Amino acid sequence: MRFKNPVPLSEIAALIDAKITGNEKAAAKGINEIHQVAEGDLVFVDHPKYYATAINSAASFIIINAEQAIPEGKALLIVEEPFEAYLKIVETYYPFRPSMELRAESAQVGTGSVIMPNVYLGNHVTVGKNCIIYPNVTILDDCSIGDDVVIQSGTVIGSNAFYYNKKANRPIHYKRMTSCGTVEIEGGVEIGAGCTIDRGVTGVTRIGAGTKMDNQVHIGHDTLVGKNCLFASQVGIAGATVIEDEVILWGQVGVSKTLTVGKGAVVFAQSGVPSSLKGNQVYFGSPAIPAQEKRKELVWVKRIPELWEKVNALLAKEK
Repeated sequence: MRFKNPVPLSEIAALIDAKITGNEKAAAKGINEIHQVAEGDLVFVDHPKYYATAINSAASFIIINAEQAIPEGKALLIVEEPFEAYLKIVETYYPFRPSMELRAESAQVGTGSVIMPNVYLGNHVTVGKNCIIYPNVTILDDCSIGDDVVIQSGTVIGSNAFYYNKKANRPIHYKRMTSCGTVEIEGGVEIGAGCTIDRGVTGVTRIGAGTKMDNQVHIGHDTLVGKNCLFASQVGIAGATVIEDEVILWGQVGVSKTLTVGKGAVVFAQSGVPSSLKGNQVYFGSPAIPAQEKRKELVWVKRIPELWEKVNALLAKEK
């Protein structure tokens, strides 16, 4: 999440009751997750295992719960509960702004676009030219839709990320990390009925130009989908995954988090993708492997009873 204007570190420290060490006179440009941070950003870390990663990341300012050595030019904001500090910053600079109208006053719709009954457009939503948005679609705050996009009934764009902070010492172990990111749908995209596309936690979830999605597809937070992809019904993609251009995922393919599916890859129906796949290959199975290898494997599996009978016959002869 980018702040509208840089915020002095002293102001943020006062807000979250933090002690500053390092560059006290700096100003933060935004707050982001570790894989999204850039120079001038805040990031939070609350586990020693990740201290070094956060401190040595592109982030300039680290909200942390322990004194640490820091590189020159950076600063630590030391608090007891970094996650609670993150929540307070987001609530202050990106407050919840419910719109009770079907189309928020700040929403914008381009020339030639058709918005059918019961479509909800949240605050600062933008819809491009010549789009068709079918009934009962929900597009939540700050999401943007490009030109020539078609969205079928019942789809939700910009729902909260499925992203939780776990602490076993709390009565409720899982506490939601407030989402302050967005969704960008580029031009020429078609989205089926009953799809769900989560916003980024602090960054963007993006669907590239020309991509087509069947009904009941789910795209997790911070996922970056390339151009001209094709997703069949009930495909599910977890958070922070990269799907490169021209990838085809057939029905009920499940893709795990934080991996990359290379350009031009094809994954056959009901396959599971737990790790990155190279581009321009065809995959099948769970875990997904090159389809030709999987076919050979299935042939041998089918022959197991026959081979077992032969082994038993040989053993009987030896007796």
